[in-house]
Amino acid sequence: MVSRQARKKDEQYLIQAKQRYDKQRQRNVVALPGVHKFVVVLDNLKGGYNVPKIFRSAEAFGAHSVHLVNVDWFDPAPAKGSFRKVPARFYEEFSACYDGLTEQGYTLYMLAAQSENNGSEDNAVSSISYDVALETRSAFILGHEAYGHSFEMADYPLIKKLSIPHFGSVESLNVSIAASIVMYEYVRQHNTGNK
Repeated sequence: MVSRQARKKDEQYLIQAKQRYDKQRQRNVVALPGVHKFVVVLDNLKGGYNVPKIFRSAEAFGAHSVHLVNVDWFDPAPAKGSFRKVPARFYEEFSACYDGLTEQGYTLYMLAAQSENNGSEDNAVSSISYDVALETRSAFILGHEAYGHSFEMADYPLIKKLSIPHFGSVESLNVSIAASIVMYEYVRQHNTGNK
């Protein structure tokens, strides 16, 4: 049983976290794109700790922006200030994000579990860092860890599937870890020499 004091402390934390989010979201309006042209799309992720950690990695790897599709508010504290520095774009539906990115010439890559390769040529999953040359204008789509992506792949045939090679019996990596790996691989392939 949770004590009244513990509940009160949790309520205060949530109020303060929401205030931090609102303040940093206002400051985000003037955020400037990073040195690279890649975009991270967070599709239907729960607010939690992963979203701010992805913003922190996005700043570290020089992401152009982070697009949030149906992502609720989150405590920006784990981002260590990156939420106000990396441009964020907010969408209620994936289709609007997809349309905007394809109009800007982005190649979209959906991160998928290695087990999602069903042998079909159309649905083949390429393994990052082994057989994929990432386009300069790349958009990496990361879905909810439990529920996956909010869209049907059949509705978006231009999206390419990527997987991160891993060994052992785990089916997938934590979404913030996966995001960091794909951003690192992009920078490795497209390093502009900037620090």
